[in-house]
Amino acid sequence: MKNVLHILVSLVFLINSSCKAQQLVQTTADVPKLKTNEQQFINKPLKKLLDEIKPEIKIAYGNIGDPSYFSFRFIDPEEIKRRPLGSSLGLYVYVKEPLEWSFEKREKGKEYQWTKEDVEKYGNLTVIRIKVIGKD
Repeated sequence: MKNVLHILVSLVFLINSSCKAQQLVQTTADVPKLKTNEQQFINKPLKKLLDEIKPEIKIAYGNIGDPSYFSFRFIDPEEIKRRPLGSSLGLYVYVKEPLEWSFEKREKGKEYQWTKEDVEKYGNLTVIRIKVIGKD
């Protein structure tokens, strides 16, 4: 009886760990999936979308227009300079609420770096549109 219980517990643990969902975006080539699955993120917090992105966001900035949006890039600034204009992959996430984004208030030399603090500050903003441009 003890062995049966051990096997049952082990089996439940194994099934539970293998059923955990993978992130939607495993590589930068998967970024267009965010647009394809846009309805999963509309009217949801930005952090829900960010949780689905595995590749590191290397450049980010907020545009305080109407509507406000974030621009995310997955390559270093030096790499962007080497590529033809408009050819690098870009993810634009439009949000309902106005942004409080000021380059002057960001850490010097890291104005374009997306941080954990940014996720905390902006993570609850409501996604209203997703746009993907360029190629990986």
